[in-house]
Amino acid sequence: MPSPLNYDGGLTIAFDVADLKRSIAWYRDVLGFNLLYQVDEIGWAELATEAGSRVNVGLSQVEKPRTGAGPVPTFGVKDIAKSRAMLEAKKVKFDGATREYPGMVKLATFFDPDGHALMLFEDLQKQ
Repeated sequence: MPSPLNYDGGLTIAFDVADLKRSIAWYRDVLGFNLLYQVDEIGWAELATEAGSRVNVGLSQVEKPRTGAGPVPTFGVKDIAKSRAMLEAKKVKFDGATREYPGMVKLATFFDPDGHALMLFEDLQKQ
């Protein structure tokens, strides 16, 4: 049943960041996202993910980024051990070990430079 809001398929996950240029570089160089555009006058940038053709990350420069409780963007990967090792080689901080729920999923939480939690998941049901 279609939503009465008439969604168009786009989704942007926005984060407050302290340093827009640093965060753009981190999301581009560490996570492999592609910069779509940057508007310095308003302290905003948007990057494309590989999660879908219109699933993007927005970065909004503010004096004091808010982090902590809230939604955690969770990105599916084919091999979580390999992905985690690549991020760890780039000095990305993880929140403990990768957790496995046998026959279901593996999860690994990590943090961006401002302390926002993000997560990787490997779907074990597809294997």
